[in-house]
Amino acid sequence: MRRIFYFLAVISVVSLAACKKNKPGTGGGNDNNNDNSGPPATGTVLDKIRDSVFLYPKETYLWYQQLPSYKDFQPRNYVSSDTITGLSSEVDHLSQYAINPTSNRPYEYYDASGTAKYSFIDDGAVSSELGGNGGDFGFSVFYPTRSDLRIKYVYPNSPADKLGVKRGYRITKINGRTNLDYDDGGATTQFVIQAYAYSKTINMTLTRYDGSSIDVTLNTDKYTINPVITYKQLDAGSGKKAGYMVFNSFTDKSNAGPKILEALNSFSGLSDVIIDLRYNGGGSVETAEYFDNLLVPSAKNGTKMYTAYFNDKLTSDNYTLFKKLYDIPNGFFSVNNQTVNFQKQGSFNFSKIIFLVGGGTASASELTINNLLGIPSLDVELIGDQTYGKPVGFYGIDINKYQLYMPMFSTKNASGNGDYYDGMAPGSGVYKGKLADDDLTKDFGDPTENLVSQALYYIANGKYKTTSTQTQSFASSSKSIMTTEQKRAMVQKFNQSKIKGLMLKTPAVFKKKQ
Repeated sequence: MRRIFYFLAVISVVSLAACKKNKPGTGGGNDNNNDNSGPPATGTVLDKIRDSVFLYPKETYLWYQQLPSYKDFQPRNYVSSDTITGLSSEVDHLSQYAINPTSNRPYEYYDASGTAKYSFIDDGAVSSELGGNGGDFGFSVFYPTRSDLRIKYVYPNSPADKLGVKRGYRITKINGRTNLDYDDGGATTQFVIQAYAYSKTINMTLTRYDGSSIDVTLNTDKYTINPVITYKQLDAGSGKKAGYMVFNSFTDKSNAGPKILEALNSFSGLSDVIIDLRYNGGGSVETAEYFDNLLVPSAKNGTKMYTAYFNDKLTSDNYTLFKKLYDIPNGFFSVNNQTVNFQKQGSFNFSKIIFLVGGGTASASELTINNLLGIPSLDVELIGDQTYGKPVGFYGIDINKYQLYMPMFSTKNASGNGDYYDGMAPGSGVYKGKLADDDLTKDFGDPTENLVSQALYYIANGKYKTTSTQTQSFASSSKSIMTTEQKRAMVQKFNQSKIKGLMLKTPAVFKKKQ
């Protein structure tokens, strides 16, 4: 069957109309999808960009039936002094119309602010990162407790790595500010996010593992992202060894593939592997497929990996805007053409695959896990916290200098499992494993780190520990401890900009029109 690839479609700017807007979720315009109200014949370039942001989802969005009419939505009202802010507001607003009947909340419910859980628009930064091109400080952060801010990972050869910043170091000062306590998304939270994710320079005071302090000044710089942060063999006890790798981003296969293969080759002869995806927000579907084809048992070669499901407009070849851009073969989006089979790569024969997961595990990470869960003979375990919940993916759609990402398909594995909109909870339902807290006081691969320790114990004993080995952080007062829901909300706030989604490449059969 045809494989699914990353697809960047170039939008031709069409003329479109401004009228009155209804509030998302009220049903405003939901039965007006066939009305003939159209865009005005005139308008600025930005007007037409705003129109395009609205019109393409009306054709390609997975839940397009629940979107309002152009007349009710008024895309040209999303004006801001900062263009991307206005466009992002438009995308967020549009994303809240489609209601999931299971939860009676929007499929894209993220929090009470109305921010989209999946959809976004950017200036090409995501596609650049997927290509393996970093242009930031090369680290991210996490709060184990409200009063304890930590470095959660550092990319090799990034600005942070070059100055000796390590996972687990405690951050006690940022740009002169010492009050860094988490405040549920308030001013301090926004200060921290702005400082590490959106600034060009950052000054930090860090506490090392031994309690000593260092001051660092980082400037953003370009570097090649190595999505495999580290890999090694670990002693599980009882004469057993396990391979361990931290895979942190599904960059394009050309970048990630050789790194994945290098790590797995170092596990030659081992039957058990631990794959750390706890901070992996997703990326390329092609890379996820490649990873699964390396991990899958040889006996499953040629069997179904997963199927992607598009909306009825796409499956019935009723997509006029795409047809203005490409000569796409009829039936391209049908279920038969969107089923992907395993194509075994390499000679690896793992019998036990343990994934370390958390609230930042999303999209292509969840797809990789779910594809293997469809194999009853393979022991697939999840250890950590509930994942993000993103069983949908998209094409990136070019609109002028911006790229729009809104869900266009959902996936299900060979067993029919999918629709994990609330995430995968270890130890619940089809997700075998154990709920356990992340431990930011230890580096990746430390056998005493909570998640790694649980994985090694399971490999050696076939069961999980009944108690946690997590070490308390520097600040452990009762006021600083967060509930499970509070911690999950915190993880989502700090990871939203890193949730990249299931990205599809341009199929060779597409022929761009002149």
